[in-house]
Amino acid sequence: MDVRAVADLSPAERRALFERDAGVEAVREDVRGIVERVREEGDVALREFAEEFDGVSVGNIEITDDAERAHAELDDAGNPVLDAVRDAAANIRAFHERQRPEDWRDDFDGRELGRRFRPIGRAGVYVPGGAAAYPSSALMGVIPAAVAGVDHVAVATPPAEEADPVTLAAIHEAGADAVYQIGGAQAVAALAYGTETVTGVQKVVGPGNKWVTAAKGVVQGDVEIDFLAGPSEVLVLADATADPEPVAADLVAQAEHDPNASVVAVTDDAGLADAVADAVDAQAAGREREETIRAALDNEASGVLHARSMSEAVLFAEEYAPEHLSIVADDDEALLDRITNAGSVFLGPYSPVAAGDYAAGTNHVLPTNGGAKRYGGLSVDTFLRSSTVQRLDRDALSDLSETITTLAEAEGLEAHAESVRKRFE
Repeated sequence: MDVRAVADLSPAERRALFERDAGVEAVREDVRGIVERVREEGDVALREFAEEFDGVSVGNIEITDDAERAHAELDDAGNPVLDAVRDAAANIRAFHERQRPEDWRDDFDGRELGRRFRPIGRAGVYVPGGAAAYPSSALMGVIPAAVAGVDHVAVATPPAEEADPVTLAAIHEAGADAVYQIGGAQAVAALAYGTETVTGVQKVVGPGNKWVTAAKGVVQGDVEIDFLAGPSEVLVLADATADPEPVAADLVAQAEHDPNASVVAVTDDAGLADAVADAVDAQAAGREREETIRAALDNEASGVLHARSMSEAVLFAEEYAPEHLSIVADDDEALLDRITNAGSVFLGPYSPVAAGDYAAGTNHVLPTNGGAKRYGGLSVDTFLRSSTVQRLDRDALSDLSETITTLAEAEGLEAHAESVRKRFE
């Protein structure tokens, strides 16, 4: 990787870094056609798309029993991967249980006001598949919904000639109520609108490729979604105290996800910048997914950047608003205090992004493409609704009556004002 100076970036280079394109617009119209076919033809369309896009002849669309069997078989075999799934699931569940809000009521001068939280009834979780298996995404999507108390959590994951048993086991371990072997835009459509086999949901969540993301954009409004997410991203803020090898390792790890992944390191130390760039090239060599890694490293939204100061580095990070932000610096807490735009933050040399991806307990379904400026990642809150509650006694309403009636009449809503006066006649 080449080292560039933040101050010398051209307008075109800055656009590439700050306006990262997930390629969603390019497929949106094709996705609309897929979504409409699923709405109109249901299971028939799902089976035809499985043949066309996945090369798989699908018999039973629902494979909930297969997930339970996969879990039992791995358990009977004493498979260590299932132990890892259980360990990760326990950590994720513990972290998300801390997120559950409590209902409350307080007295405000005779006005008893409060807020209550209730889960949505049905949620759909997309778990990617295809080129790779992602049991971790099953845990990250299903567990927050289950902790929130969602009645029915359905999972859609792409079909395969031989479904990945670890992904199926993870889906079962996480607590899914139904599992469907459907992928891509057609899976999002099926979850959103339902088919003969698939029960429609109220909210669709989970990461996916540009086809999945575009489909979530198409169905949004008919159902709720979490957010539109693109390829994985990491930005590392590092000062002269950082070891270039683990910094490079985090960049290579995220580049492994997708050729369109964005990986950036920003430092105020010129020597560290050069060392990180050299370490990235060395560590990428010989990897199983080296072709994918190299493509991501060559992405216009990737690079090693030299800042004139850590203040300039922080300003860059704030504008970049990364999905994952790693801070490896002598005073990382001071830098964190200056950061507002980040999906998930990793502090210190022993907090690799991979820890959050799998087992630390935090969620790895996070905003990309600068979305961290506007919203946060998947959480228990994603699956909750809030209602406000109020009870006023006679004195409290009397105290407010003039304010209410004056404002109501100013808005030309006479009946609103009268609804208050009637209570005192």
